Amino acid sequence: MRIQIRLNEAAALRNQRYAFSDRFTLVTELLQNARRAGAARIDVHYDATARLLQVQDDGCGLDDFQKLLSFHESGWNAAISAEEHPFGVGFSKCLYAATRCVVTSYHQRVDIDTAAALDKAYFAVEDNTEVVAGTRIELHGVELPDLDNRIETLCLGFPVEVWFNGKALTRRFAAEHLATMPTPIGLIRLAGQQDGLHSHDTMVFLQGFCVTKPTGYGLDRVNVVHLDSRQFMARLPDRDKLIDEDVQKKRIDAELKACWRRTLEAAKNQLTPANFVDTYYRAMQAWGQLDLLNDLDVLPAQLFDAIVDYPIQDDSGSSDYVRQVSVAPSRQAIESGAVTLVSLNWMDDSNAAHWMLARAKGYLVFDWIGLHPDHWVQRHVRFLEDETAHVEAVMEQTRLQFEGRWVWPTVILCESVLVRIGGDVVEIVDSGVCHRDVLYIPAGETSGEPVRQVSSFVDENEQYLESDMNADRDALADLIRRLRSVDPVQTLDSLLQELRLGKYPLLHGKAFQVTVGVGSAPGHSVALFAETQPVALGAHHAGS
Repeated sequence: MRIQIRLNEAAALRNQRYAFSDRFTLVTELLQNARRAGAARIDVHYDATARLLQVQDDGCGLDDFQKLLSFHESGWNAAISAEEHPFGVGFSKCLYAATRCVVTSYHQRVDIDTAAALDKAYFAVEDNTEVVAGTRIELHGVELPDLDNRIETLCLGFPVEVWFNGKALTRRFAAEHLATMPTPIGLIRLAGQQDGLHSHDTMVFLQGFCVTKPTGYGLDRVNVVHLDSRQFMARLPDRDKLIDEDVQKKRIDAELKACWRRTLEAAKNQLTPANFVDTYYRAMQAWGQLDLLNDLDVLPAQLFDAIVDYPIQDDSGSSDYVRQVSVAPSRQAIESGAVTLVSLNWMDDSNAAHWMLARAKGYLVFDWIGLHPDHWVQRHVRFLEDETAHVEAVMEQTRLQFEGRWVWPTVILCESVLVRIGGDVVEIVDSGVCHRDVLYIPAGETSGEPVRQVSSFVDENEQYLESDMNADRDALADLIRRLRSVDPVQTLDSLLQELRLGKYPLLHGKAFQVTVGVGSAPGHSVALFAETQPVALGAHHAGS
């Protein structure tokens, strides 16, 4: 027994209507045929009420009307076939989308009933009194809702002039409207080529139609690629995706990177180093061309941050305690040691002391990853967190466990805080320092802000607990104030006010003697002293 492929022609003709996934493929296929016919202008008219679509071109016209109904035989000459690999299924979409097709070319005309055509009926090609230079196709019974809004997008990169209902389409990404550069894969226009405002969003066109576009792209900032149709093929029948898209995307990305290399090398030769860095640094970083900076003395200001405020944990990414410098330090200032560059991760409870020393010393926080590993500046970066920080309380006054809503660090009150890292020592007198779950509070700190070095106040659900932060900050500020108070009566009175003793009737009119012990963790005793005159509820009294 021998077997072979057999084709059920009736079923194949019937089922091919489901091969096309997009109803607008009808329009693009007709435009494609007109382009291949050498048209310089294509006129499209659509009457939604009459459901009539007409496409007319000024191309070479039809020399054999049988080509319209010959499936999988492209009918194009050898040059077109070699250049574009036509599938020979484009016109078949007309048979599935319309009830009637009227095709006129020069002095001949054919009127096709599509249902009969799919049943393999014959149709006579007749002489026509009207001479149509090129080809005109009229499709009756066509449903193309929203075509007036869609056709501009369909033709964004189309190489032939297209008019729709009497109005010329802009075709803003047609190669003729762009400053493109030739590459081994086709023509490429880079976004940001002149101003450095680069993009990785890319629109890729094959034979004039988009086959790759970014999600949610903006038309103002995209790279545009017009592929060489001899090397690339689109998926049958809609031609809206490249065959082997993952492989081809790598080829396209490689050529985009190569285009950026050529662009940047040319700009480097034409611009001053300062202008070159200011304009193109981000593009160099994004497209892997940072080595172009290795022999320049000028550095990008974007890589340097000054510490301008009290460092805190901040998971929001705003990091308001640093600010980019307006001008990058010079090579001479860096190499002479006049400017010290340090690498620091964003602040947390493990590196707060490093940030506090860097702030006190006026060091600049440097993003060393933003330059090539072989850049000269890399030799002058101090990786501060690789060095152990030592923190010491000067003239310690007291220590206790802070019991906040969210944080519970040990608090040490002192005159000042010494931070030592390597050979550097700074004395901090006005800001708290968090180190190993201990908050060192010098004499000048009264704000309670150091709790924000202990925690970011963000929970496991990524919710910022602002009320807890405010409560703990206020509680620490109040604790510091009480512990530093020199008047024992005022201190005790401040504590009693929070207890709101007046809400307990049993205590009304009573006087007590309170004795606080001594030592590192003293206790206290309370004795009923005497009856007093009634005091109005809510009032309080402090006396010596």
